[in-house]
Amino acid sequence: MSHIVIFTGAGVSSESGLSTFRDSDGLWNNYRIEDVCTHTAWLTQPKVCVDFYNQRRKDVLAAQPNAAHIAIAQLQQRHPHCTIITQNIDDLHERAGATNVIHLHGEITKLRAENDANAIIPFNGWEQQYGERHPNGHLLRPHVVFFGEDVPNMIPAVEVTQQADIMVVVGTSLNVYPAAMLLHYLPAKASVFLIDPGSPNIQGFARPITHISKTATLGVPELLDSPLFR
Repeated sequence: MSHIVIFTGAGVSSESGLSTFRDSDGLWNNYRIEDVCTHTAWLTQPKVCVDFYNQRRKDVLAAQPNAAHIAIAQLQQRHPHCTIITQNIDDLHERAGATNVIHLHGEITKLRAENDANAIIPFNGWEQQYGERHPNGHLLRPHVVFFGEDVPNMIPAVEVTQQADIMVVVGTSLNVYPAAMLLHYLPAKASVFLIDPGSPNIQGFARPITHISKTATLGVPELLDSPLFR
């Protein structure tokens, strides 16, 4: 049976009302990366980082899964070999019913000890108080990958991608690295579908990519309801 990988980016969550970093109306218009999303920022002004991610967490908890999240979860429920790899730090895939999700850039609904990327704990609510500590005694920080940090889940994501027969890429410009490198690990025989209403960067990939120029909420349900995915 085919192994399907769904690879999602910010364009999926934006249709649930979550701002993106890279669009013209994205979050980077209001914040500098250096001030809120680097390890240096965490060391020099951690409360600013905590406040920034508190607001992001608040927005995530207020958002709802959209038709794309639901269609992907339904595919996973009827297909035993379907893995979701996402660049998004929200939990909208899970709230739509998905269970096998690899978060490349962390999860906003969790916290971790600043000294150990594996010392992760769930977090209820949206407002973390700076100064809270992990049971191991170290300060808690948002469980997100800051710019310049390693992406621990890249290894399992690569392993899954290497087994894929079909990859569906949704809502990503393929400009975010190392995540965009996943396409280079696909088997030569794998089919690739890209759902994005814009002009994603596909020239650098030496394989055919079927580009579906639609938004996620329109293109994903339509593609995943086709005979190929039944």
